[in-house]
Amino acid sequence: MERTVDIYVHEQDMSRMERSNARSHFLNIVLIVILLATNIGWIYYENQFTDVTTTYEAEQKIENGTGNAIITDGVHINGTDNAECESNNQNESK
Repeated sequence: MERTVDIYVHEQDMSRMERSNARSHFLNIVLIVILLATNIGWIYYENQFTDVTTTYEAEQKIENGTGNAIITDGVHINGTDNAECESNNQNESK
């Protein structure tokens, strides 16, 4: 048994599918643009910060494996892991 569809019905279905496909293509393009914009935004946000490396030198004599080294700008370094640390501190008191 063969079924036939009227040409007008078929054309209506095809025009409906064309509209649906056009909407899908538009939505895909919008989503790609949004994805690119968010990635550019994150890259811009992350590039606002700079990495700062600060090196401190301190000298410490440890007795019985315990002791602390305090650097002049208020940074506290616990020296229990190292036997000796060296410093070039200008304000050392001996």
